[in-house]
Amino acid sequence: MKKVLKIKKSITMTEELMQQILKYTLYGGSIALILIGIYGVLMKKNLIKILISLSVAESGLNLLFISVGYVMNGTAPIFSPAVVDKNVLMVDPVPQALVLTAIVIGLGVTALGLSLAIRLYRHHNTTNIDEIRNLKW
Repeated sequence: MKKVLKIKKSITMTEELMQQILKYTLYGGSIALILIGIYGVLMKKNLIKILISLSVAESGLNLLFISVGYVMNGTAPIFSPAVVDKNVLMVDPVPQALVLTAIVIGLGVTALGLSLAIRLYRHHNTTNIDEIRNLKW
């Protein structure tokens, strides 16, 4: 009986360790995406590459928001008589709503940026920022 309890205890400890590793991997991956996007925005000279880097940073930020709002073994935040009577963990719906809004706003910003990049390319025949900056209208 004691061996069975030790095995169950070691399994739960292993599951907790895996959950912690998963949580920190999500945080680290999202922060890495944000940093890669910021690097691309600051170091690249091509407008299209800058817009792609901005989208990568936005994806990392969205992933970070979702990771922070996640509750391990939580249920959907839908109240029903079966859930209200029990003491059940629920996932926070606010970060999910914020990320959905951020995705829509990011899509609009990307579309506007691409349309401006196309317009600049048609006028100056280049998407290099340094060459556009040196030219006059």
